[in-house]
Amino acid sequence: MSLTEKDPRAPESGAQPPVVAGVFARVARFSHRRRRLALTLWIVVLVGVWAAASGGDDYRENYSLPGTESQAAADLLNHSSRTTTGDSLQIVLHDEDGLRGADVRGRVDAMLAEVAKLPKVTQVRSLYEDESAISRDGTVGYATAVLDVTAPNMPREDTERILDTVKEVEGQGLTAELGGGAARKLATGEGGWGEMLGLVFALVILVFMFGTLIAAGLPVVTALFAVGSTLAVIVVASHVVTIADYTPYVMMLVGLGVGIDYALLIFARFRSELVRGATPEEANVKALDSAGRTAFFAGSTVILALLGLVALGLGSLQGMALSVALTVLVTLLASLTLLPALLGVFGDRFARQFRARAAKRAASKRPEEGAAWRRFASGVQRRPLAVLLVAVVALGALAFPALSLRLGFTDAGNDKAGSTSREAYDLLSKGFGPGFNGPLYVVVEGEDGAEAPATAVAAALNDTDGVAAATGPIPTDDPNVATVMAFPTTSPQDEGTSELVGTLRDDVLPKVAEETGARYLVGGATAASEDYSDKVAARMPVFMAIVVGLSLLLMVVFRSVLIPLKAALLNLLSIGAALGAISLVFQHGMFGVEPGPIEAYLPVVIFAIVFGLSMDYEIFLVSRIQEEWQRAKDPAVAVREGLGHTGSVIIAAGAIMVVVFGSFMLSPERMLQQMGFGMAVAIFVDALVIRCLIVPAVMQLLGRRAWWLPAPLAKVVPGVRWERH
Repeated sequence: MSLTEKDPRAPESGAQPPVVAGVFARVARFSHRRRRLALTLWIVVLVGVWAAASGGDDYRENYSLPGTESQAAADLLNHSSRTTTGDSLQIVLHDEDGLRGADVRGRVDAMLAEVAKLPKVTQVRSLYEDESAISRDGTVGYATAVLDVTAPNMPREDTERILDTVKEVEGQGLTAELGGGAARKLATGEGGWGEMLGLVFALVILVFMFGTLIAAGLPVVTALFAVGSTLAVIVVASHVVTIADYTPYVMMLVGLGVGIDYALLIFARFRSELVRGATPEEANVKALDSAGRTAFFAGSTVILALLGLVALGLGSLQGMALSVALTVLVTLLASLTLLPALLGVFGDRFARQFRARAAKRAASKRPEEGAAWRRFASGVQRRPLAVLLVAVVALGALAFPALSLRLGFTDAGNDKAGSTSREAYDLLSKGFGPGFNGPLYVVVEGEDGAEAPATAVAAALNDTDGVAAATGPIPTDDPNVATVMAFPTTSPQDEGTSELVGTLRDDVLPKVAEETGARYLVGGATAASEDYSDKVAARMPVFMAIVVGLSLLLMVVFRSVLIPLKAALLNLLSIGAALGAISLVFQHGMFGVEPGPIEAYLPVVIFAIVFGLSMDYEIFLVSRIQEEWQRAKDPAVAVREGLGHTGSVIIAAGAIMVVVFGSFMLSPERMLQQMGFGMAVAIFVDALVIRCLIVPAVMQLLGRRAWWLPAPLAKVVPGVRWERH
């Protein structure tokens, strides 16, 4: 395979080889010479897509799991009900002196009557209508406000209006909180400033690296154009396909990271070419013909890895994967077209600034750039085996907790302390037991009526260890279908609750079904979480095989067998370290973080994104080592010079990724906190430990064998020509 073709303007001469213009070179030259046109087109695209998106978004989530028991239970309940209602909110009340007093009851009834008049509320069920809605000690109770919409579609302002009305009852020892899915939105607050803080830190790193604010701003501007354009496209697409409301934040996280990263690689090569004396146009062409090619292959790997998530078939995850893949694609296009145009605008200024700085450095007899990295590489080369063993053992220890990763979904128990949803959760746990916030429901389907088999299963559930209590049969519109609620003795996220789901499905319900002949299905949030996790785990090996197989692209790039194998193993090591760190912090509660399960889909998302991003640094570093190898034919010199030329750029790019991803730790969303932290750790490990320590050590140990390609493969594996300048 070749990405080059003969330039038709090349002279026909037997003495001179034909001038070859690569695709990237021609794109760079066009963008440089027609920079006003390129900039205008990008501005038109940005304005146009946002004009199309002016109608607003229609984000929605889809956690359906076809083929699972919890989904079958939900479908059976839906089919057995003739009326469709929305979700509900719990109005949780607490008074240490009791809720049954006449004065308290009068105040509560008046408040509930006001809530019933509010928009989106169709019905309010008072806690005084059902004795089971008040705790045994009488201090905690809950009323239910039935909505006409689902929680994701409940307007925030309407939920706030309900909360304000509920809070009016407080005083004289009585407190009131609001629980439920819509109330949890109030706990998340508004994000955005954390992401901006990440951009500011990225800009500081770029200023430190390039010395001028304009030079530092170009990679950021390129990333913002790309991410901004794609966000508008996704807003429009949300009306057609299912896209979860957290997708834009993931798009920003990945888009800003890779956008600045790719632009930085290209800009760094552009600067080095200017310092060597190239004109701005030729520096532009050479930068895209080398670093641009690196960004292209790295970006393609990220996109293919993300598309692998579509094969998992997990509802909203598919829409998110496609959205982020589109973000990377647009970011890549911006790096290859918009950035060269911007470099063309400021090229003459950069040429003067960078050359003057290089001349000043030479006049002061300071060491040439990369000298420190060459010394560092020499140190690694003196003890390559020791460096390799220490680094691998350290990362292996960090990755070890990932073996006990517990997947699930967060609930109100993980919401911010002091938020109304968290207070409601804690009060219900205090009054009714830890399992009240996550009941399991058993859907019963009988051939000749559901009441008798439902009564039988309720009795069996009450005799089951781990079940605090089970309700009697709850009828539906279909006489052959009923529901029995089972309240675990443990909280929804407790491992004991997960084990209870398995016990019911494997031991308790099959025995009752054999006696009654009825069909029993376990549903509920905890059961659905277990099914989701099991489905991810079952499909994970195939997904990993697909993504790791992308490493074979490096066989085409470098015409080597060992380099792709090395890249795959090291990428797995960095991902394992990231998942281990997530487990320590978010699952086990290190550094004071609220402990809980890891979002069920997070490992596959991090795996896809980080694997692709790791290829970025791998190609950037190893391609330069290969260039030096072909020049000097000395593997030790190739490793030393390769790291000398790329070390500072890799560290700078990695630092930018870390601060951009790490800024999402400031997000109010726990899922985004987990993702940002995990990806920041993965990039930190990959850039610093793997690329700057392990890869030089491995390449030193391999020596000439690093470039080995068996003759049979050499005949069939296509080659990609990398332009050398």
